[in-house]
Amino acid sequence: MNKNQKDGNFEENLGSRVKKLRQEMNLTQAEVADALHVTPGYISNVENNRTAMSLRILIYYAKLMNTTLDSLVGSLEPAYKENALDNEVMHLVAQMNDLEKQKLINTLRIWI
Repeated sequence: MNKNQKDGNFEENLGSRVKKLRQEMNLTQAEVADALHVTPGYISNVENNRTAMSLRILIYYAKLMNTTLDSLVGSLEPAYKENALDNEVMHLVAQMNDLEKQKLINTLRIWI
């Protein structure tokens, strides 16, 4: 696979991921565009793989979606997927209170 094919696949997956997260948050393209200080057309172009997000916009988008940049783009790159999953788990655990963390520990002990 050459670099252009790899980049094309990444952008396709990123556009789909961006759209899916926006829809999960029940946000319109206009609402996301307003929060990121871009146009709704820009968001549409990203979601439809006609435009790639800059790193700066990707960072702001991840914050808006209450996720990490690793979770947003890292899971799309096979070589980085394991680290991205670990980082996402740590991000989610950091948002939990002590009781929720204890419940998670108990649940994990059952699974392991």
